[in-house]
Amino acid sequence: MSTIYILWLRQVKRFIRRPARIVGSLGQPLLFLVALGFGLSPVFAAAGQGNYIEFLAPGIIAMSILFTAIFSGIEIIWDRQFGFLKETLVAPVSRLHIMIGRTLGGATIASFQGLVVLVLSLLVGFRPVSVGGVGIAFLFMFLIAMAFTSLGTAIASKLDDMQGFQLIMNFLVMPLFFLSGALFPLDGLPAALKLVVRINPLSYGVDGLRGTLTGLSHFGVASDFAVLLLITGFLLAIGSYLFSKIQI
Repeated sequence: MSTIYILWLRQVKRFIRRPARIVGSLGQPLLFLVALGFGLSPVFAAAGQGNYIEFLAPGIIAMSILFTAIFSGIEIIWDRQFGFLKETLVAPVSRLHIMIGRTLGGATIASFQGLVVLVLSLLVGFRPVSVGGVGIAFLFMFLIAMAFTSLGTAIASKLDDMQGFQLIMNFLVMPLFFLSGALFPLDGLPAALKLVVRINPLSYGVDGLRGTLTGLSHFGVASDFAVLLLITGFLLAIGSYLFSKIQI
């Protein structure tokens, strides 16, 4: 357990020591909130869908968590290139504990990013339906963070260079985000697109956040939680297995 705590603390300290990274990571979510939220709000309201910022904010929170969590896998490649990963892996500790510690650290950072974006959302006019809902929403944030930190770790465990990781992420991250229902309602979609949304793990995170923060849910909050919990467990198992097979 001490190994898990030490690696978790190292990940968090690494993030805290880079204030420019914290500020820079908020630019894209804020741009989406302001540009899309205010730009498309009249169209959304005219279509009878209500306040677009209320609809959009949970999706942007999920987006910020997704990006931060999955790109934390890059640090495995970075640590491998500079030798820190080798020093960690040759230590007389379980690789499972190493992976869990790193994943918890990445998930903590991503969840913090989600909370910051939630605060920014409040500044542009978003209002959660209840204080209790915010607490449950944080649970969804952490599950999203754990799932996609594990996915990033799994992918990074099979790659040796930054360029390959970024290429795969560009073909994975953006489709996950845009096809999750973060930007548009899921009612009335074509059958093919509806199927894609249903098999997208982020869809359940977005819908769970929207349900807890706004009271509007497509799949049902309980279903979102159950599916997301299963997905998180599956991705954590895959990430742990692939990380254990890293060659040093």
